[in-house]
Amino acid sequence: MASNIIDKLESLVPELTSALGQASSLEEVEGIRVRFLGRKGLLAELMSQVTTLAPEERPMVGKIANQAKAAMTSLWEDKVTAIKSQKQQHGLEIFDPSSPSWRPDLGSIHPITKVTREICSVFTSLGFDVVSGPEVENDFNNFEALNMPLEHPARDMQDTLYISDSILMRTHTSPLQVRTMLSRKPPLAVIAPGKVYRRDSDLTHTPMFHQVEGLLVGKDVTMADLRGILTAFVHKVFGQDIKVRFRPSFFPFTEPSAEVDMSCVLCGGTGRKDENPCRVCKETGWVEILGCGMVDPAVFAKVGYDPDEYVGFAFGLGVERITMLKYGVGDLRMFFENDLRFLGQFA
Repeated sequence: MASNIIDKLESLVPELTSALGQASSLEEVEGIRVRFLGRKGLLAELMSQVTTLAPEERPMVGKIANQAKAAMTSLWEDKVTAIKSQKQQHGLEIFDPSSPSWRPDLGSIHPITKVTREICSVFTSLGFDVVSGPEVENDFNNFEALNMPLEHPARDMQDTLYISDSILMRTHTSPLQVRTMLSRKPPLAVIAPGKVYRRDSDLTHTPMFHQVEGLLVGKDVTMADLRGILTAFVHKVFGQDIKVRFRPSFFPFTEPSAEVDMSCVLCGGTGRKDENPCRVCKETGWVEILGCGMVDPAVFAKVGYDPDEYVGFAFGLGVERITMLKYGVGDLRMFFENDLRFLGQFA
């Protein structure tokens, strides 16, 4: 019985060698492996008979079976390697470097980044420098230096995300104005683009969004300078036909303060679109785009500027709002969903 099994085991190697010699594809080689080395293959069938042998015969037969399995596995692996190498070489021989290639998918600049760069380009052409700074701020730079002491009600408008009692995620990029004034002497003109954070989330607000703040400080700066620069900015981004108006408002760090509106880009300032009420401007013909004003003397005092010698103006705008108006996007969430169908339109 044992000798019969041994003879069959020893015959498997030449049989496998003959079968592999006739195979020309990986599929055929895999079929041969299953037939000889598979769970229900010829080797497994012979191994199942070992349990019927006398105990003293089993070690010898098991050793021969393991040797046959190792030899057959090596033959099979060599054949697979040889076929793969042959296919690779054949592929190189027929490769035509002059044939057209597949065109890879190209990414595009995110619309928020695109508009931020455009805004910065407009203001740098007007003489402003771009500044940057940390998104994690201290209370002094974010609130106190901007004329918002601890008990000031304007703090409630910010919905601040606090890390500790004095450390927070900046609620606007105005702290960069403070940092700039603490490190530089006037005259100066800077813009500060960046991410800001507030505890707010709905259809028109997100916990993280983007702002661009501007600051100009000198000795003969007037509200007329502010109006001229912001009007030039709106015309550069939206076109010369856009109308601009300033409305009185309130901000803790500017006095006087104003909000800037522009004529609605969707309805052309008429308040109606295709005989229907315009949803963008709510039939008013105007859309608010930013806030601004003359820097409050209290802010200058906090950073060591002489308010009797220097005057300046500041402004701040939301990049998402400008982007929505520029491209006619109706849902703020689309900027953060990373839908390639939407982002691909800006390639």
